Amino acid sequence: MLMKRIFILFYLVLSNFLVAQEQDKIDFIKATINVEPKPIKKQIVGSVLYEFNVLKDIDSVFLDAKRMKFTEVKINGKKNSHVNDSTTISIFKKFKKGKTYKLKLVYSCNPKQTVYFLGWDDAISGNEQIWTQGQGKYTSHWLPSFDDMEEKVEFDLNVKTINTYSVVSNGKLVKTTQENDNFKIWHFDMLHPMSSYLLAFAIGDYYKQEIRANSGVSIENYYYPRDSLRVEPTYRYTKEIFDFLENEIGVAYPWQNYKQIPVSDFLYSGMENTSATIFSDQFMIDSTAYVDKNYFNVNAHELAHQWFGDLVTEKSGEHHWLQEGFATYYSYLAAQHVFGDDYFYWKLFNTAKALQKISDDGGGQALTNPKASSATFYEKGAWALVMLKEQIGVEAFKKGIGTYLKKYEYDNVTISNFIKEMELASGQNLNSYKIKWLESTEFPTEEVKTFLMTHNASIWLYYDVEQMSNEDINNILKNEKHPIPYKNEVLNNLQENPPLEVISEAIKNSKLEIRQKALQLLDNIPQDLRINVEKLLSDKSYVTQETALYKLWSSFPENRKLYLDQTKHIEGLPNKNVKLLWLTLAILTEGYESLKTKEYFQELSGYTSPEYSFEIRQGAFYYLNETFGFNKLALSNLVKATNHHSWQFRKATRSILDDLLNDIEYKPRLLELAEELKSGETRYLKSKLKE
Repeated sequence: MLMKRIFILFYLVLSNFLVAQEQDKIDFIKATINVEPKPIKKQIVGSVLYEFNVLKDIDSVFLDAKRMKFTEVKINGKKNSHVNDSTTISIFKKFKKGKTYKLKLVYSCNPKQTVYFLGWDDAISGNEQIWTQGQGKYTSHWLPSFDDMEEKVEFDLNVKTINTYSVVSNGKLVKTTQENDNFKIWHFDMLHPMSSYLLAFAIGDYYKQEIRANSGVSIENYYYPRDSLRVEPTYRYTKEIFDFLENEIGVAYPWQNYKQIPVSDFLYSGMENTSATIFSDQFMIDSTAYVDKNYFNVNAHELAHQWFGDLVTEKSGEHHWLQEGFATYYSYLAAQHVFGDDYFYWKLFNTAKALQKISDDGGGQALTNPKASSATFYEKGAWALVMLKEQIGVEAFKKGIGTYLKKYEYDNVTISNFIKEMELASGQNLNSYKIKWLESTEFPTEEVKTFLMTHNASIWLYYDVEQMSNEDINNILKNEKHPIPYKNEVLNNLQENPPLEVISEAIKNSKLEIRQKALQLLDNIPQDLRINVEKLLSDKSYVTQETALYKLWSSFPENRKLYLDQTKHIEGLPNKNVKLLWLTLAILTEGYESLKTKEYFQELSGYTSPEYSFEIRQGAFYYLNETFGFNKLALSNLVKATNHHSWQFRKATRSILDDLLNDIEYKPRLLELAEELKSGETRYLKSKLKE
C-alpha cells in the first residue's frame, strides 16, 4: 500500500511537470458551457464541453479549476482517468498529434471570488443579483478554464436561472428555453475566440434600451426598473462614442453586439468583458448628478477595450500598456470629439501635472513594468500614445493602429509587436521613443509642456503669465472666451490663501463648475457672501449642494434650521451624499425637530446595512464614527463589513474597527458581538482579538 501511494505521488508530480511544460501542444478551439447558479448555497453547478486539437503527441492535458468537485470526466464520450487538486484538473491519455478531441467535465463549486451573489439573504424583493469579475480574479473559480491569457477559445454560454430574472453574457442571445414553470435557460453564442478572463455573466432584474450604431451594431443599455429616468443621463453620448471609436480606430467593432450592465457593489468602475461591459451602478445617475459623477469616461474606456484588450490581448503583465494605456487614450479622444479641444488638452494638462509630481517624488515607473501603478498604465500610457502620434503623424499613426489590430486580431501581443507595426507604417526607427516613453521611469515634463503650449492657446496663456493680480483673475473668470478648465486651474492656484475679492466674484459666476470650485476654497463664509452661497443650496450639482449645506450650517448657526428645511428632501448622488450629511446635521442641531432626533439617528444607522451599496454604507460609517458613535445594529454591520468583497470598503471598515478595539467603551461590546455573530462574519474581528 505504501509503495502504491509513493508511485501515485511520483506520477502526479511528474505528470504536473509534463503538462506544465507541454500545454502549448494543445489548441483549445471551442467550449459549450452550461451553468446553473444556486444563489442560496452560493454555488455553481455546471458542465463544459471543450473541443481541442492536438499539435504534438502528449500524455495529458490540464485546466485551471479552483476548489471544484467533478462528477464526470469524459474524452470523446468515454470516462477518463484524471487528477483533481485544489487548483487544476489533469486528464491522462495518449493524445495523438493531428487529432481533435472532445473533453466533457461536469462539476460544482462554491467560488470564493469571481462570482458574487448579492441580495439573496435580505427581505428586499428585486435587488437580487449574480455577477462575475474575471480579470485579476480568474474565471477558473467558476469554470474549468485557463488562467493564461494566451489560450483563446470560442465560448458559448447557457445559463439557467429563475424566470423572473434576466441574464446578460458575452455574445448574442440566440434563444431562451423554458425548462419548467420556474426556470429558464438563456443561450448565448460567440463567433470568435477570446481569453477566458473576459468570460462573464450578470443575472438580475433588468430592463434594457436598445439603440444601433451607424454601422448597424446593436447596443443594449441595461437598467433597473426603478431607473427609467436615469437611462438618458447615464448612457448619454453612448452612440456618439461608439460611432466615433469605430471611425477613429479604423477597424470595425469586432463582436456581434455590445451590452452595458450596471451591478451593485462592483469591485471597480467597470470591466470590459468581451461584448458585455459590467459597471458599478453608482454611475446610474440623474441629470443633476451628471456634472458631479457621470459614466462618460468609463463608457468610452471600456468600449475602447473591445479592440485593445479583447480583440488583441496582452501576452503578459509587462505588456499591460497595450490595454490600459490605449483604452485611456481613446476615451480621451472620444471626450475631445464630444466636448472639444479645450477639454481634451486640459485633461492632459492635469494628468501630466500628477505624473510630474509622481516622477519628481521618485515614484516614476516604466510602462514595461508589470507591477506599475494605475497612474502609469492608464495616464502615462495615454501620454505615450499622444506623443507617438505627434512624432510619426496622424496618417501613419492610424495606419499602424489598423494594421496592428488586423494582423493580431483574436490573438495575443507584445509591445514589440506594436512598435514594429508603427515603424513599418511610419518608416521611422522608434528606439529613442521606446526608451523615453516606455522604458524610462521619468516623465518627460519639458517635452510635454512644449506640446501642450503648442496645441492649446489657453494653456500657453496659463504658462506664459507668471503672476496674476486679483483684477487679472476676475477678468479671466468673467471672460466667456476662456475655457472652464483654464479658469478652474487659475482658481486652484489660490488654495492656500484665496482672496475674498476673487472668491466673491467666482461664487456669482454663470458657470456651475466655477461656483463649485470657489465654494470649495472657502473655509468660512463671510456675511457678505451669505446670500450668494445660500443660492447654491439649489444649484444643479449635488456636490455643490452638499458643500454649501455644510459650510452654511457651520458659518451661520442662527440659520441652521432654515438650511435644513430647505434641503430636507434631497438624496444627492447614488451614495446619498446630501442625505447622510443632512441626517448628521439634523441630529446635531439643537432644537431641530427634537421629537425626530431618535428617528434620524436610526435612519443614519440603518444606512450601514448590507441592503445598501457599500458607498452609502461607508458614508454612514464615517459620520457615525466622527459624531455619535455606533448603536448595536451599526456596530454589528461594521463587523460584518470587514469581510466585504470590495477591498476598498473592507479596508475602510477595518480601519474603523481597529480604532474601536482600542476604545475601552467599545471593546466589551465587540467581544460580545464576537460570540453572537456567525463565525464567518467575525473572522477579521477574532483575528484582531487574538493579537
